[in-house]
Amino acid sequence: MITLILPVKRQRQTGFTLVEMAIVLLIVGLLLGGLLPTISSQIEQRHVSETRKQLDEIQQAMIGFSIINGRLPCPADGTIATGQANAGVEATAGSNCANITGNAAWGVLPWATLGVSETDAWGRRFTYRVTAAFADGTDGDGSSCTVTAGVSFQLCSSGNLYAYTDTTKTVSVASKIPAVVVSHGTNGLGAYTTSGQQIPGASGDESENADNNNSFVSHDFIQNVFDDIVVWISPNILINRMVTAGRLP
Repeated sequence: MITLILPVKRQRQTGFTLVEMAIVLLIVGLLLGGLLPTISSQIEQRHVSETRKQLDEIQQAMIGFSIINGRLPCPADGTIATGQANAGVEATAGSNCANITGNAAWGVLPWATLGVSETDAWGRRFTYRVTAAFADGTDGDGSSCTVTAGVSFQLCSSGNLYAYTDTTKTVSVASKIPAVVVSHGTNGLGAYTTSGQQIPGASGDESENADNNNSFVSHDFIQNVFDDIVVWISPNILINRMVTAGRLP
């Protein structure tokens, strides 16, 4: 009897070689590398849009506060950490605001008093400065205006805050502003954190929005140079709303 021995067919192993895997990973890395700047840009733009929406709501809340109380709110103490007593509450000294320099009070937005968000889209508090005569608890502003009871500012009242295009202060964007609110943008330099610490390092045009004087800088974003978002309460709109509400004659 003859036995035939047939050759054994070996199965070919399938799969990726190390070289092929390396090539695939390289391609994936290149694709992700190309997408990351786009994703980062989209996230940043979303943060800007969210913060601008917050600032619009803050402006409306401040005007509503003035209609109810006859004055703008005083700033809160930015050094008080979230959750501690008086965090986000306007800081006052008698009938006046606390922390007044140059006839204007400085600090952070009193989010608890106004019932608005504590931080911008980057998680940092809003800087806030207000002309003292617009936020104190005294009727009238000491000028020759006809004094309306229960209102700290009058028809002829003038703010003492100014916004410029740069630190040279040669070109004015807005003048005689009652109040200014600032988001310090992506880098957050000059802003107060929720732990009550101010982020140091603001320079150039951003430094004007991080100190406690009466001048601010507002212009378009410049990458790695300026990313602050600055808004203010227009004196004309404020007075108009007060007249419409019957708080001023």
